[in-house]
Amino acid sequence: MARTGRRPGNVDTRAQILAVARAHFAELGYDGVSLRGIARTAGVDPALLHHYFAGKSALFAEVMQLPVDPAVALPMALRGPLEGLGERLVRFFLGLWESPDTRPQMLTWFRSSLATEEGAQRLREFVTREVLSRVIAAVPAEQRSPRRTALVGAHLAGLGVGRYLIRLGPLAEATVDQLVADVGPVLQHYLIAPLPDEDGLA
Repeated sequence: MARTGRRPGNVDTRAQILAVARAHFAELGYDGVSLRGIARTAGVDPALLHHYFAGKSALFAEVMQLPVDPAVALPMALRGPLEGLGERLVRFFLGLWESPDTRPQMLTWFRSSLATEEGAQRLREFVTREVLSRVIAAVPAEQRSPRRTALVGAHLAGLGVGRYLIRLGPLAEATVDQLVADVGPVLQHYLIAPLPDEDGLA
């Protein structure tokens, strides 16, 4: 069986690219970084970045030691009937926290990203561009809006902080199935149900 994971290549070149990428993401934020800019600073051909990394989100995931690349994992999690989208999204999110293979990276990512404004900006840009945009694309076009995207993101972030960082009693003690049943319908409402029309929020 073919092995998956990191693409083969020169270790020193790969490390050089990662070091440059880490500096670029720290200075420019996720949206301000381009693969061509990283390649230029690293002194390598842009095609070499695509040899080592599937794309910008994959490079950021490795720089930040994220547990998964959303460009790969999210489409599989979101696949299925529209009426179960909210529950599948909650189960996918909690699965990253519950797995012993990915929980340490999730904890490190959340803590480091929320420690500084620069970290929060990188987190915000990456999550908006690579995670929430893919989630909202799974609903009918007429129901997509920045407001719905922000509501979904805020609820999931609050769930993660409350259960795994602050460890609020009922949240920390609930089973994954209980939380999926509690939170899934809420996210489903954010995604597809009519929302009150409020000036400045739509």
